[in-house]
Amino acid sequence: MRVVTWNLWWRFGPWRERQKAILAVLRDLRPDVVGLQEVWAADGENLAAWLADELGLHCAWAPSPAPERWRRRIGDPGVDIGNAVLSRWPVTEQRVLRLPAPDDLDDGRLALYARLAAPGHDVPFFTTHLTSALHASAVRCDQVRALGAFVHEHRGDTPFPPVVTGDLNAWPDSDEVRLHGGYKTAPAVPGQVLVDAWEYADPAAPAATWDPANPYTASLLKRGVRIDYIHVGPPGPDGLGDVRAVRRAGDGPVEGVWPSDHAAVVADLADG
Repeated sequence: MRVVTWNLWWRFGPWRERQKAILAVLRDLRPDVVGLQEVWAADGENLAAWLADELGLHCAWAPSPAPERWRRRIGDPGVDIGNAVLSRWPVTEQRVLRLPAPDDLDDGRLALYARLAAPGHDVPFFTTHLTSALHASAVRCDQVRALGAFVHEHRGDTPFPPVVTGDLNAWPDSDEVRLHGGYKTAPAVPGQVLVDAWEYADPAAPAATWDPANPYTASLLKRGVRIDYIHVGPPGPDGLGDVRAVRRAGDGPVEGVWPSDHAAVVADLADG
């Protein structure tokens, strides 16, 4: 099962041109499931729904309940932002968690759960987007605790481990990422472990998903950092959900256009 997570940079930059580049990358990857963050919807259009239609996938979408701060950044009061899941298999259930944040940082960030009816077993799939303020590690820790409880509540009675994707806006050694994983510090939920799929990557492979090589981020960064993640619970029977391979994607221009300010992460999981 091929899983992708990708922050699509909402409607910033040359978004129409980027839309085509995003589609080209996903079409080349041929994913089974995709967790998307910073997805736009406006004027009857929805980027996730359009991608799903072009790729022949099912779609679940969750708009932010508080998009006003985002809208002010681009000066357009009519554009929504949210998370989405694209899936080769039907979405039989979905739920949304609004992540906690203090008033000065609350811009309506979410976690989206989608239960996917894959052959032989359901897949409990989650995607999220944590607060981005550099100093807000404590806020992200609170969000991870809420996310952990959300995962625990909806992981279900399926042998496939939960898959949690997203832009965590945090370094791999940060308190919030270690808390999320639960195997380098006490877990957010007692007994719940979610392994960072990148630990199975080639150590020599480029890892940064927020990278100064990307012109959209070059003025903001001197060194790249990995802030986008795929986490997976311990494997089920016969290694179900075990991480087989992981790498970046969408980390270069497509016909001269960079698809997003983030690179995607791609993981191949054992599906039985």
